[in-house]
Amino acid sequence: MRISKRRALAIVAAPAALALALAGCAGGGDQPSGGEKYDKLILGMTADLTGGWDIVDQPAYQAWGIEAVYQTLCRILPGGEYTPDAAESWEVSDDNRSFTAHLREGVEYSDGTPVDAASVEASFDVLKETASDRYGEITYDSPDDQTITITWPEAQPLLLDRVCTAKLASSDFLASADRDTQPVGSGPYTYDIDASTQGSIYQLVKNPDYWNADAYPYKTLELRVLADETASLNALKTGQIDGTVISSTVYDEAEKSGLEITGVQSGMLMIHLTDRLGEVIPALGDVRVRQAMNMIIDKQAVVDQLWDGHATPIWQPFQLNGQAILDIEDPYPYDEEKAKELMAEAGYEDGFTFTVPTMEGQPWTRLLPYLTEQLAKLNITIEQKALSGPDAIAELLSGDFPVPVWQVGAPTSVEDISIHVLDTGFWNVLHQPNETVTGLWDQIVTGDDDQRLAAQQEINQYVIDNAWFVPILSPYNYYAYDGDKVTIDEVTDPYGGHPTLIDFQ
Repeated sequence: MRISKRRALAIVAAPAALALALAGCAGGGDQPSGGEKYDKLILGMTADLTGGWDIVDQPAYQAWGIEAVYQTLCRILPGGEYTPDAAESWEVSDDNRSFTAHLREGVEYSDGTPVDAASVEASFDVLKETASDRYGEITYDSPDDQTITITWPEAQPLLLDRVCTAKLASSDFLASADRDTQPVGSGPYTYDIDASTQGSIYQLVKNPDYWNADAYPYKTLELRVLADETASLNALKTGQIDGTVISSTVYDEAEKSGLEITGVQSGMLMIHLTDRLGEVIPALGDVRVRQAMNMIIDKQAVVDQLWDGHATPIWQPFQLNGQAILDIEDPYPYDEEKAKELMAEAGYEDGFTFTVPTMEGQPWTRLLPYLTEQLAKLNITIEQKALSGPDAIAELLSGDFPVPVWQVGAPTSVEDISIHVLDTGFWNVLHQPNETVTGLWDQIVTGDDDQRLAAQQEINQYVIDNAWFVPILSPYNYYAYDGDKVTIDEVTDPYGGHPTLIDFQ
């Protein structure tokens, strides 16, 4: 068995809602004669689609359906490289405020309307409303139907990332009241709603007019929701599906079954202590409490006992290969006695209670019994609330849960800062401002390369000193597949979660 453990960049692991188990489905069919590619690619999903088919609130994790139906202006590759998609070329202004896209001629959405500047503007207008922290003040200029310039009022250190993650859809579709059930995109596949069952099976048919159709060899794509990992792995072993995400707990079983496995280490599993001012949970306003929560967690034991060694302990809230990473020892090593002393010094020896939101299909939930047991030693009580449905992600990030536990990460340290350190970041769910971080961010936005690097590392040190997070581990993300039916030569997901749709050959 070939196992590739290329260290990729990151994952924003936010799969969503309650998913329905599926059993007893037909297999993927026989191989066509003459060495042709298979007619159908069948992928298992451990969680249902997030937010239906709308172009907003779409995490990158297990987003094969979204990749299939929607184009972006460009694609992000591992290492921060970019490749064309709907835009065949582009320019970025010297002041890093504007992106000018030159769209491909003759491309249409599945409703027959053109992929033109007006539809790009309509797509970004949706993001202006739903992600105003990143797109709220953008403006447009379109000298012709196939050219559009998108401009921010200030320099954007993440300009290409902002542009290349936005999904494009038909203007008529975006103006409709229901954007959840029948997507209208221009990607390599179109959605066959009549052959699909919401929450169970999603069927998609190849779009022969897609500009890069040869890169997607399968005539039909089928996504099967199998929320239970055992059911998903059994479906793979019996030929009902061609591939599925697996956790380290079933790695040995998958390996013994002769399946191919590709592994990518990325992301940071952390407790996010976003109420650093103690506005909702007063105890969290004391740095000694936050430090104690760090010291009550035995990271190496978690890696060894709960992840079977398929992870790396971490004590910095940034990707292991990111520019913000510091060469330091764990500042809060496991020390139960010291943790209790810190709680007493802070006057919170009686502890407090907080609620952790959970979602089905999240592998990190195996950590919750351990966290509950360890934090109870500090008289800290964890309550759980299961989130499901199309609004689960929005509820998770609403601020109603100041202490989420989640695996996060991004392709660069700069984006990590933007999503879970800055007060505007969506993972900084209480959005409490901090002048030190804001000042260092300004240095990242306006400084030269050396100044940007220094500012990233200073932010990291500041966040560590003030214990804004409880970093625990960086796991290997594993994907198992039938090597007789599918070839995966590389994983091009910039977030390092699993193969993207174009990787299945």
